[in-house]
Amino acid sequence: MYKSFFSAMLIAAGCVLMASTPLSTAQAKDFVFTAIPDQDESRLMTRFGGIAKYLSKKLGVSVKYVPVKKYAAAVTAFRNNQVQLAWFGGLSGVRARRLVPGSKALAMGAEDKAFTNYFIAHSSTGLKKSSSFPKEIRGKTFTFGSKGSTSGRLMPEYFIRQHFGKAPDKVFSRVGFSGDHSRTIALVQSGAFQTGTVNPKVWHKELKAGKIDTSKLSVIWVTPTYPNYNWSMRGDADKRFGAGFTEKVRKALLDMRDPNLLKQFPRSAFIPASNSDYKPILDVGRKIGLID
Repeated sequence: MYKSFFSAMLIAAGCVLMASTPLSTAQAKDFVFTAIPDQDESRLMTRFGGIAKYLSKKLGVSVKYVPVKKYAAAVTAFRNNQVQLAWFGGLSGVRARRLVPGSKALAMGAEDKAFTNYFIAHSSTGLKKSSSFPKEIRGKTFTFGSKGSTSGRLMPEYFIRQHFGKAPDKVFSRVGFSGDHSRTIALVQSGAFQTGTVNPKVWHKELKAGKIDTSKLSVIWVTPTYPNYNWSMRGDADKRFGAGFTEKVRKALLDMRDPNLLKQFPRSAFIPASNSDYKPILDVGRKIGLID
């Protein structure tokens, strides 16, 4: 029994975080946050280092950001109280909040209330942009992003099942999971996969950076809207940091106005969010078997 217990603990510890500031060195009263790895780790450090400084100043406590390697690691860290706040996607946020009683979605990007996905294709497929679902993708190779991503997997799979009435592995000749949106773009552009799905925010950022060759790669369909990214807080944060702390964090997020900070997401502003905003994600997750 004891051997099994300690083995489980070692496995959990090993998969949680790879951080510049290890969790094991965080002080008891540090306020720690993380974010899902929708882009490569070096970009995450750039994006969220400034957010930590902003929150420290606003909250009057030591705030640390720690990156994670996988979406599941962000959820695990939240569950284990190794982080108290996280920038989640819709699916990872629902999963995390269900594991910690009383946890709340505090804020979302102004653009997250009506998020979309891009379906993309290599030019060799001959697929062109359409206002309706591109049924011609049947039989092609297709890559999702991370298995735990809302825009990288959950909602694209939902739309695929909705239009074909089948699971993706019954629709495509080969299905992959790239791990993040930047990698999805690179794989489809190289021809390793013929088609895929990406977060529009990452697409436009890569396009602006000159990393997308539009002679090889194009958007072929834009999905209907759904709620996505959110800042979520553990339900016991007030007990640890003092009464009213959760609302203080919410206010700090909503008051974020610095364009240099907002462009790291990128979002024009943050607006209030609640758990009920993400019921559509919960319902879809249950429907396709990604949430119990």
